Amino acid sequence: QVRLVESGGGSVQAGGSLRLSCAASGDTYRNPCMAWFRQRPGKEREGVAAVVTGTSFTYYADSVKGRFTISQDNAKNTLYLQMNSLKPEDTYMYYCAAAPYCSLIGGQIRAGGVTYWGQGTQVTVSS
Repeated sequence: QVRLVESGGGSVQAGGSLRLSCAASGDTYRNPCMAWFRQRPGKEREGVAAVVTGTSFTYYADSVKGRFTISQDNAKNTLYLQMNSLKPEDTYMYYCAAAPYCSLIGGQIRAGGVTYWGQGTQVTVSS
């Protein structure tokens, strides 16, 4: 079992920054793919960024490349998502995820391979 607890969401004006945190506990070594997804009501959850613990693998969705940075603090078992130059279209519920592997289909990370989800944290960007 893995428990994921997100924090750091909130409201910000366009151009601003937020940092999301995800504190992980439990069987994390069996779930080295750590990722951030986001979702709007009635829409599919989409992958934003991912890393595989202990490797150099990093994934970013095209829509966030150059603006978002994913990182890990292994000593604290915490995953981060630094979000800069935020746009109104970045307004979503953001979820932390853990999985045994990162499922990439069509060059995009997919939610189908995720084993564990956090409760989500809302990010709202106003224009």
